[in-house]
Amino acid sequence: MVRITLVRGDITAEEADAVVNAANSSLLGGGGVDGAIHRRGGPEILEACRALRASHYGKGLPTGQAVATTAGRLPARWVIHTVGPVYQASGSDPSLLASCYRESLKVADELGAHTVAFPAISTGAYGWPMEEAARIAVEAVRGAGTAVDEVRFVLFDEPAYDTFARELR
Repeated sequence: MVRITLVRGDITAEEADAVVNAANSSLLGGGGVDGAIHRRGGPEILEACRALRASHYGKGLPTGQAVATTAGRLPARWVIHTVGPVYQASGSDPSLLASCYRESLKVADELGAHTVAFPAISTGAYGWPMEEAARIAVEAVRGAGTAVDEVRFVLFDEPAYDTFARELR
């Protein structure tokens, strides 16, 4: 069974086999976690993402799916990019958010990753309420049936950390 741990900090500083990027569908960088990973990881990540866009993902990565690239200059081996859903009060689909976690873990299994660091996907600019996002994330990881040994939720601030900690109890 996968061990779930919590860290308050910066996901770009995590030493893990894979860090998960809360990417936008273009895979070409953006704000929040996505921008931070691209900036700290360096041009190698953008280069790998451009190659993905030129081959398999010409229209971008669909919401809820995941794909891996090099981690560039990050202290990880790989970046797993996943596109979370944008929250809308009516019509938000929690299954798409859960899919981000499951599909990322599937990619991690294919890579042979033992440790995977996740941000709180879709809780920034995409507006997902932290309590609901934490519940979905923890349930998805617990139910994933992965070979990953440790999933680390790396949470940027104390309120996010506290919300995930309550969900793990």
